[in-house]
Amino acid sequence: MERNIALKLMYNGTAYHGWQVQKNAITVAETLEKALATVVCHPVRCTGAGRTDAGVHAEVYLASFRTTSTIPCDRLPLAVNSRLPDDIVATRATEVPPGFNAIGSCLQKEYTYRIWNSRLGNPFLVNRAWFYPKPLDETVMQRAADAFVGTHDFRAVRSVGTETRTTVRTVHWFQVSRTGNLIECRVCADGFLYNMVRAMVGTIVYASEGKLSPEDIPAILASGNRTLAGPTVPPGGLYMTRLWYNEDVL
Repeated sequence: MERNIALKLMYNGTAYHGWQVQKNAITVAETLEKALATVVCHPVRCTGAGRTDAGVHAEVYLASFRTTSTIPCDRLPLAVNSRLPDDIVATRATEVPPGFNAIGSCLQKEYTYRIWNSRLGNPFLVNRAWFYPKPLDETVMQRAADAFVGTHDFRAVRSVGTETRTTVRTVHWFQVSRTGNLIECRVCADGFLYNMVRAMVGTIVYASEGKLSPEDIPAILASGNRTLAGPTVPPGGLYMTRLWYNEDVL
């Protein structure tokens, strides 16, 4: 009998070209599918909670797949981890209803973007945070971030990539905090467009630098014009940090 399994993961995305399987690049999904196939003894296709880009990390991630294997859920993580590289770890497996899938059943997601804001770099944060040597004012960044909260058309802060039915999303929060030299930007929404978080962070950094005003952001969103917003910041500072489901899978 076929079972539907939700597999909770975490991964360091530095070595991968994102989540989604690609023809000529190593991805998290392909690596996971190959490992799972050796455990369950048949080909596996995983559905992921989101299409994280090349170099992006996940402190929390969910993949769902179907299997005829009878291996108990409590044994699956250890079995698959023994066949995975050290930068991908499965932490929990749960049997879920047939209609569940990791992306379609996801209610909302949170990404965190980390900036190392110091004149001196940090070797332990290479590819883990964006090294930004010019001083940033997190209070101005927060004022700018507040303008993104709510239901808007987010075309102005997405890269051309995956086509979506609508570019309207609801951002539940966008919180900026600083601990010493580390700035964290936490964004929660019902869904995200391609490079949306990285473009939003680039825009609030521009606001801190005085290249635009926090008060400009509603007009930028209304324009739908990508060139009016800030740049798309590098991928290494971005992490998927929280997911929400009705089912107990995390």
